[in-house]
Amino acid sequence: MSESEKKTEVKERWSDGLKQEFNKISWLPAKTVGKQTAAVVVVSVIVGIIIAILDRFIQYGIDYLTGL
Repeated sequence: MSESEKKTEVKERWSDGLKQEFNKISWLPAKTVGKQTAAVVVVSVIVGIIIAILDRFIQYGIDYLTGL
């Protein structure tokens, strides 16, 4: 068996194994994924707003203390 034939055989076995593993995956329904994505985006925006507000207050406090 030549070197190229061995490589081809290994690639075929690898791709067969990959196909078998993909068949084991249980995919969530698109509606569920959409809801979860929306929840992540909403929570991320809310956390970003909270961090921005805290940053403003902290910066105000630091400016006040350094201005004394």
